[in-house]
Amino acid sequence: MHVFMRLVSLILVVTALMLLGADAVTSLEKGGQITVRSLDTVWALFDKGAADAFKAWNGAHLPGALSRIIASALALPGWSITGVLGVILAFIFGRHHEQA
Repeated sequence: MHVFMRLVSLILVVTALMLLGADAVTSLEKGGQITVRSLDTVWALFDKGAADAFKAWNGAHLPGALSRIIASALALPGWSITGVLGVILAFIFGRHHEQA
């Protein structure tokens, strides 16, 4: 289980670095204008319909406070969510040294 979770954390950190690099390249292409893609924007790049359906479901079926929390999380930069989650998982499931 530890090996699998370490692999998941590695994938999340690599994804965060790719998203950060894509934002940096886009910012350079736009002449230095800072461009940061939100998690919602990244999700919409893969499946716009699913992202819109989730946002509609979120607004209609969840209580107001929880709906706003989820909407705020989707507005965060994509690299921050995947990177932080990946680093936390890496610390939790990191190498465990045998004690003698």
